[in-house]
Amino acid sequence: MTQAELFFPRPTMPPSPPFNFHEPPSAVSLEEAEDEPHDPFLAKLIGYPHSSADAVRVAEQRFRRELEKQLGADVLPAMRAFQNASESSDTDLTKSEIALAARWVKAYDAARTAGFRDLGDTDEAYFEVKAA
Repeated sequence: MTQAELFFPRPTMPPSPPFNFHEPPSAVSLEEAEDEPHDPFLAKLIGYPHSSADAVRVAEQRFRRELEKQLGADVLPAMRAFQNASESSDTDLTKSEIALAARWVKAYDAARTAGFRDLGDTDEAYFEVKAA
């Protein structure tokens, strides 16, 4: 044994488990394979006059976080209820759809305020929300 081997030992690799050709490989479910859940919706800042990509990205993140905070898992159902409410009369909607549409209005307003917080001049800018 040399001094290099004594004072600077090489790391040993742990033994690999034996491979059995007759056993099928274990299947991994999609839930276990995914580390991050897919986003059910996308939020994009439209019409912002300045071209700072970092500012736009941060504003979109703040908007999404606030919308998810206000509505939780009901973001897309609330958005669809609002769209249905704006396209039809009150008699065509159920009370739960009207309540969900009202929640969307309040949540979108709070999220818009959070998103525009540090942007400055945003007269014609708005956030577009789409299903992913």
